[in-house]
Amino acid sequence: MAKITFFTGPVRSGKSRRAVALATKWGPKTVFVATCRPPMRGSSGEPLDPEMAERIRRHRNERPAWRVLEAPRDIATALGSLNPPPSGVILDCLTLWASDRLDRDDTSIIADWEELLAHFQAASYPVVIVSNEIGWAPVPMQPVLRRFRDLVGTLAQLTADAAGEVHLCAVGQAIRLK
Repeated sequence: MAKITFFTGPVRSGKSRRAVALATKWGPKTVFVATCRPPMRGSSGEPLDPEMAERIRRHRNERPAWRVLEAPRDIATALGSLNPPPSGVILDCLTLWASDRLDRDDTSIIADWEELLAHFQAASYPVVIVSNEIGWAPVPMQPVLRRFRDLVGTLAQLTADAAGEVHLCAVGQAIRLK
């Protein structure tokens, strides 16, 4: 089994479903790292946007009752503090992880991601990383959207390089790229 498996593809392509299917083999100590941005949540922790609340509810219902870490800033430290340690980790998703850090410069965001990938490669458990494939649309008019598209593309390439398996998902199907 690959230490890191990477699923990428457009929204609603089946990436998360495939990641969950793979991770169910790891048992009840699997940890789900949800990267939904904290600014999307109110003071009670619930999403401010009803559509996002429904999306989160649907994702929760689609996976087993695993331990969940919601959007920790330092994922490696959060995982290291768990007792018992995870039997496997799903990080869903890289795109939201990156969007939560856009207040920082790209160089530091990339360095943080490389550090997290190194942590995952050294971990004693398998990891699945999920990401949206956002670079296939027309070039955005807004500079921040171009920056985001380029940043996520760079992070995805780094992830694919670090992963033992890479799958592109579309219409509920996965094509193994690596």
